[in-house]
Amino acid sequence: MTKANNFQRIRELNYLQKAVLASALIERMLPNYGLFSEATGFGDETLLRSSLNVCWEKILLPKSKIDLEKQVEKIEPNVPELADFDMFGTYPAIDAATSLLSLMHGLMAQDEQEFISVSKISQATVARFIEYQMTVEGEVADNKAVREHPLMQYEIEVLGELIDFVENMGRITSESVKALKKFALEDGQTNIGLAL
Repeated sequence: MTKANNFQRIRELNYLQKAVLASALIERMLPNYGLFSEATGFGDETLLRSSLNVCWEKILLPKSKIDLEKQVEKIEPNVPELADFDMFGTYPAIDAATSLLSLMHGLMAQDEQEFISVSKISQATVARFIEYQMTVEGEVADNKAVREHPLMQYEIEVLGELIDFVENMGRITSESVKALKKFALEDGQTNIGLAL
């Protein structure tokens, strides 16, 4: 399945479908943040985890009095600064935190564009990881090489499967959300292929 197809399909989902898809993608990205946090002592993965749980809750109970503004204020200081860390893991950590902020802004403003950007960020994380690996191995990381890399092909495939799942979910209930989360993490790895 080509990249354009997936993004086209995401655009055709309704507001709630886009929101749960973005949340499922963040489930796959969040452990990257945890690994970074463990390695550097920076940031609090449990804080991000609980904010993501709050987002799931807000999607399921849109009328609930959840203060997402407060969640955003908690997350912002936990976004690492690139200049402060000399390690590749900083990028996926920033991407995970930024995706979570996008999800929250999207829910606050009811802006579907924010949900779409989560899938783009996830794919960009994978692309950057592939480029990094290839450069380390002395290979040329051009667009074609990155696009055809098994990890990128896998990311595109997983995104396609998650879209299928969301399209077939029917009503979004706590049961269907539980099933989606389980499905998103079924392969036991993050979006860049690190074991959970």
